[in-house]
Amino acid sequence: MFSQFRNRNFYFILLTDLVLFCLAHFGAYALRFEFQIADQMENIFALLPYLLVIKVVVFYGYGLYQGMWRYTGLRDLWRLVQAVGVSSLILIFLGLYLHRFSGFSRGVFVLDGVLTFVMAGGMRVGIRSLYQYRLTGKDENGHRMPVFRKSGIPTLIIGAGNAGEKTLREIMDNPRMNYQVKGFVDDKPGKKGLMIHGVSVVGKVEQLPDLVVRHQIQEILIAAPSATGEEMRRIVSTCDVCGVRFKTLPGIGELINGNVSIKALRDVNYQDLLGRPAVKLKEAQIRDYLHNQVVLVTGAGGSIGSELCRQIVRFNPKQLILMDISEPSLYEIQMELKHGVGYLDYVMVLGAVQNERLVDRTFKKYRPHVVFHAAAYKHVPMLERNPWQAVWNNIRGAQVMMEKAVEMNVGRFILVSTDKAVRPTNVMGTSKRCCELLLHAHQDSGTRMMAVRFGNVVGSAGSVVPLFRKQIEAGGPVTVTHPEVTRYFMSIPESCQLILQAGALGAGGEVFILEMGTPVRIADMARDLIRLSGKEPGRDIEIVYTGLRPGEKLYEELITEGEGIVGTEHEGIMVLRAADCYDGYGDLDGYRQWLMRHLNVLYQTADTFDACAIKAKLNEIVPEYAAQDAACVL
Repeated sequence: MFSQFRNRNFYFILLTDLVLFCLAHFGAYALRFEFQIADQMENIFALLPYLLVIKVVVFYGYGLYQGMWRYTGLRDLWRLVQAVGVSSLILIFLGLYLHRFSGFSRGVFVLDGVLTFVMAGGMRVGIRSLYQYRLTGKDENGHRMPVFRKSGIPTLIIGAGNAGEKTLREIMDNPRMNYQVKGFVDDKPGKKGLMIHGVSVVGKVEQLPDLVVRHQIQEILIAAPSATGEEMRRIVSTCDVCGVRFKTLPGIGELINGNVSIKALRDVNYQDLLGRPAVKLKEAQIRDYLHNQVVLVTGAGGSIGSELCRQIVRFNPKQLILMDISEPSLYEIQMELKHGVGYLDYVMVLGAVQNERLVDRTFKKYRPHVVFHAAAYKHVPMLERNPWQAVWNNIRGAQVMMEKAVEMNVGRFILVSTDKAVRPTNVMGTSKRCCELLLHAHQDSGTRMMAVRFGNVVGSAGSVVPLFRKQIEAGGPVTVTHPEVTRYFMSIPESCQLILQAGALGAGGEVFILEMGTPVRIADMARDLIRLSGKEPGRDIEIVYTGLRPGEKLYEELITEGEGIVGTEHEGIMVLRAADCYDGYGDLDGYRQWLMRHLNVLYQTADTFDACAIKAKLNEIVPEYAAQDAACVL
């Protein structure tokens, strides 16, 4: 606490302030009495000791002797205003208490406060300006700029807003940032010609090719973290035409804590080009059901499960139970939580979700209040060839988890589903549809059960984007199944935010989906990724069409027949309420008995490893399932 007393700078700052306080005090009397202060010397020296002690104590209390003047900012000046105000009020009350202001002018106290702020603030700002001036020179236009940037990379910053200003300021303050910023680029009318820290807004995005040539630009920094996917596509396309390197600040989904830093600059990736704004969380609702609760995440080492863990710990759960069948994946998320986040209240459970004895032991020992069920096999062609694994891991695992959640009176159970469950043409989608049917069968259990249905996740294990990247790095070709195939896409953080929000909104039995904009053509995605790698599709990297894989269809859907979209209180999130699933079965108990009877037969069939028989049984449970495997036409 008192370590600054051992710092020589502390005594220099203190001595300087004492001199300034004295000058401000004498100056206040001089201004009040028109520089005729000979008759006021007794009052001046009578008040001066109290004034010095009070101001030093108050300034110290507001931390004004703990900072470094070379880094003075607006927050320091605001603390200075508060310290001056408080010390002036104390002096006024002291004068009133001791002397009833007899012989003291009230105007002196006001002038003293003003002069103290002007002198102390001016000294601090002056010191910072001096340090800044020492690092500056003049560019070819006569504008003063940091010397180190004379030999830096000629650069333009796209975005003359808060993020752009912070980017420039950090470049100017950090000599290690080897950038020479030539100007800002911004499309907002009226900004052209305006200056930020001496750097002008030189034009709009559409003028980038000319600006790059005129200023001999070698790199472009995109400081527009709130740009929509459509805007980013336009910016990236224009940058690509310019033929220079370009980087961007992270998007909103990666800036949850609100920090913007030049250190976060990275290459543009496909996640920046998604065609919709990021989901905005209602964090108070999420905190209400996660804070100080025991939370279980299955598939905790996977792409979705691990991101769920990262976001859940922000809400300070009482304990986080991590369950996964993969030892390396579970170890990786454990190390990240421990060393990266500093969260230690976790328990690792290594094992399969269909292991009833393990699941029973886990629930009884840790008593989770919230369960996120993200454990599932998701690779479509792999499960077409090994459908028994989809039955045991996806369907049986979900059933075991749901039944145990009901038995142990878990408060909320959130199932991670997929748009492939809608009119499925593959085993993976059909298995997830069976999980949704199981969820509906338990809707009257007392546990709030809900599902979250979304499209493909950019960057997840087994997704198309990492495959395209590897193919591009190898020099091509990039393989696309069909020129017309389309998919819905979202980022991993965005999908997990949807899952967390759904847990807050659900009352039981709902299937939530995200307003995902328009689907993306995979062939267009391949071309975008090739361009983002600095190459030209068809010239540098070929695109080869290989034909649809087993179980794959041209386009995905988000709703199926019998489902209706209902709005929620969260914009961008919709809820699908299925028609009564027990129609034709008498009641919910009758439907549940029918479903369990068929599932038991399905499990027995899976033990035979007969792919055709398994698919036939899946078709009985999910009539809309239409298998595409020629060897198992139903």
